[in-house]
Amino acid sequence: MQTIRLGKSELTVTKPAFGALPIQRRDKDEAVRILRRAYEGGIRYFDTANAYTDSEEKIGLALADVREDIVISTKSMARDHDMVAKHIQSSLERMKTDYIDLFQFHMVSNWEEIDNGPWQAAQEAKEKGYIRHIGVTSHSIRFAEEAVASGRFETLQYPFSYLSSPEENDLVRSCAEHDVGFIAMKALAGGLLSNARVVHAFMKEQKNVVPIYGVQTMEELEQWLALGAEDPSLDSDLQAVIDADRAELGGQFCRSCGYCMPCPQGIEIRNCARMDMLIRRSPWRPYFTPEWQEKMNRIKDCLECGKCKSKCPYHLDTPKVLKYMLKDYWEFYEAHKAEL
Repeated sequence: MQTIRLGKSELTVTKPAFGALPIQRRDKDEAVRILRRAYEGGIRYFDTANAYTDSEEKIGLALADVREDIVISTKSMARDHDMVAKHIQSSLERMKTDYIDLFQFHMVSNWEEIDNGPWQAAQEAKEKGYIRHIGVTSHSIRFAEEAVASGRFETLQYPFSYLSSPEENDLVRSCAEHDVGFIAMKALAGGLLSNARVVHAFMKEQKNVVPIYGVQTMEELEQWLALGAEDPSLDSDLQAVIDADRAELGGQFCRSCGYCMPCPQGIEIRNCARMDMLIRRSPWRPYFTPEWQEKMNRIKDCLECGKCKSKCPYHLDTPKVLKYMLKDYWEFYEAHKAEL
C-alpha cells in the first residue's frame, strides 16, 4: 500500500484512505468485518465524522485494539465553542480512543462559521492532547483557497477527481506550495465515475493527494485492495477513458458549494443537485420524508431563468442536472418504497 506525507501535519497515511460514511448503511457486524478487512489489507487511514450516525462507533468496535497502528480523522459541523468541544469528546468515546489524529471543521464556507468560539475549542482540545492536528473540509473553492493561504490549517479536504475544474487543480498545487495536506473527497465524483482502475491510476499521478473512497460493501473494498496491490499506472488507454469521461460528464457533478443559491423558486439546489449521491451513499430513508419529497418536487417549478447556471463556478448546466435528479429520485423511490 502506498503511503503519503499529509503536508505539514507530518502524518504518514496510506493512499488510498477508507471513507467511513457509507458504512452507516451496514449493520454493526458487517461494518466491523469490512473495517477489519481494510486494516488487514493494509489501509491505515480511516476518515469519518461526528455527523455520520454510528460510523465512529463502528470504527471503535473494529479498530480500538490496533489504534496505535492507524490514523483517524473525524469532523464536526458545530459552529459554537461548546458544541465543538462536545463533539470532540463524543468522537473520543465512540471510537474508544484517547486522541484524534486529525480533527476537521466540516463543510465550512466562510470564516464566520468557525472563527472565535469553534477555533478556540479546537485549540483547547489540542492543548489537552485530545486532538493532534487541525484541518478543514469545504465545498467552496473561494473559501478553500483562502484557508490554504491562511496558514491556519494543516490539511484541506475538498472534492477532487479527474472531472475537476482548472481552479480545483490549481487548489491542489496551492496545497503543495503551502505544505497543506490535500485529502480528496468524492474521488469518484459522487458516483459518476465507475472505472476504479482509471481512478486509481489518475490518483497515483497526484503526488500530494490522498483520496478517500467511501466503502459500503466487502466487494468494493476488495476491488480497492486489489488495485492497491497491482498499482496500475496511467497509460494511453486509461487516459482515453479520462478524456471521454471529461467530455461527457464534466458538466454534471455538483460540489454543493451553494454559490447558485438562493433560487427564486425556493429550490434547495445545493442538495437537490446531488441527490443521487445522497440516497446511494448515505442512509436513504431520511431523504424520502414528506418534507424532502416536497423539496425535490419544487424542481418542477424551475423557470430555467439561468441565474443558478450563471453563478456556478464549475459551469454546470444546473437546470439540466436538477431535472435528472428529480427523475432519478422518483425512480429510486419506486424501486425502494416497499422498504419504507
